[in-house]
Amino acid sequence: MNTLKQTRRGFLRMVGVGAAVLAVGPAARAVGKTAGKKPNIVFIMADDMGFGDPKAFNGDSKIPTPNINRLAAGGMRFLDAHAPASVCVPSRYGLLTGRYPFRTPQKWNNSRMIPEGRVTLASLLKKNGYHTGVVGKWHLGFEGGKKVDYAKPMRGGPLDCGFDYYYGIPASLDIPPYYYVENDRCVSPPTEKIGDSHTKGVRSIQGAFWRGGGIAKGFKHDEVLPVFAKKAVAFIDDHQKDAKNKDKPLFLYFPLAAPHTPWMPTGKFVDSSKAGMYGDFVVQVDDAIGQVLGALDKHKLTDNTLICFTSDNGPVWYAEDVKKYGHSSVGKLRGMKGDAWEGGHHMPFVASWPGKIKPGASSDEVICFTDMLATFAAIMGDKLPAGAGEDSYNILPAMLGEKYDKPIREATVFTAGLMSIRQGKWKLIQGLGSGGFSKPRRVKPKKGEPKGQLYDMKTDPGETTNVYKDHPEIVERLTALLARYRKEGRSTPKTR
Repeated sequence: MNTLKQTRRGFLRMVGVGAAVLAVGPAARAVGKTAGKKPNIVFIMADDMGFGDPKAFNGDSKIPTPNINRLAAGGMRFLDAHAPASVCVPSRYGLLTGRYPFRTPQKWNNSRMIPEGRVTLASLLKKNGYHTGVVGKWHLGFEGGKKVDYAKPMRGGPLDCGFDYYYGIPASLDIPPYYYVENDRCVSPPTEKIGDSHTKGVRSIQGAFWRGGGIAKGFKHDEVLPVFAKKAVAFIDDHQKDAKNKDKPLFLYFPLAAPHTPWMPTGKFVDSSKAGMYGDFVVQVDDAIGQVLGALDKHKLTDNTLICFTSDNGPVWYAEDVKKYGHSSVGKLRGMKGDAWEGGHHMPFVASWPGKIKPGASSDEVICFTDMLATFAAIMGDKLPAGAGEDSYNILPAMLGEKYDKPIREATVFTAGLMSIRQGKWKLIQGLGSGGFSKPRRVKPKKGEPKGQLYDMKTDPGETTNVYKDHPEIVERLTALLARYRKEGRSTPKTR
């Protein structure tokens, strides 16, 4: 895809925003408990949606996203927000644990990713009196991995990670077996078989793509997104009806399985965008978000609810797609899902909290999903225990528009096929190529060529010019910092 070399100010202007509203603040600053009762918290995570898809982040987007736009208009857009990884599983692990995913020895094989005793967003909030629920794609495994006894409780999942309620699917909608789980029970076992699915005229991993395998009787891929929206609304409705829980604040984690493949827009959403099946599916995702916002409005919960929206990683959107539809799913960024380049992990991120976060605000503070744990703890007036949230910084000052003179984060690490680290304007990628889906994935340096990539993100957010050889001192400093983060087992100050 085409990338543009421009100043940071120019980049912000192109996505339709003005200058950032805050100066950045010291990482160790403690923010006390906010006034009033604890807010409800709803965290919405799309799956494989790019920075350039929501209109609120890209005025040239060919996809209408009125509900995401509503959140952005009522809250703050973070314009330099990042997933800790550029693929699904590690990104979700980082969000829930406040820990960089490269720190876990676990590999995705359907086995439990979050060990017993690890503090999560849900366990933190449950300890602080919240009724906690998750509706959607879990993708962090269960005990036993692929050897699941569907007749028995499924251990190691959401209910063992601090959630009171769960309804969803165990992994992506293109990875069998396909079935629903409610709480810790399989709703209907995947006793039947389904074949591979592909869409003609697009790449094999795009369109209505899924891998064949086990499937539950009656399970239909195109019904999953509507089911998730219905169940998320039901969680809010039931919370308000339940005498035991209605006086508690609620926490809803809503990790969608879309617009990840299979792209299967239904009914009124077909041809609702100018970006093909993918764009239509993004519109349907936006509608699902709108249903949740509507439930909050119906119960008069919106005014005391912190709502966050983002995506777990970048999209599967190639240069040919940009040319065909005139739509860049990553905006002016480079790369896509899986990549160490910005398109893989630089995400749209909105935080809305009436009366606390200024409407229509924007921030260019560098933040990471891992920061949610420390931020939620700050909202509670709680302190994370030792060994929890090793890579989680409190970004509440940025959300509230407070002014400081230093960045909140010392640096930010991204996990992909190639590791990378960002500090200030400098981003170092430890190797050549994308490390992910974009070609070339890996490049072996020739004699005299740079061994890695260094970009000045202030003047070159499109990562067009590798200045690795021009700044050996920066390469050495960032390499040493990443090594220290690995050795010390944390990137946050030890004094916390």
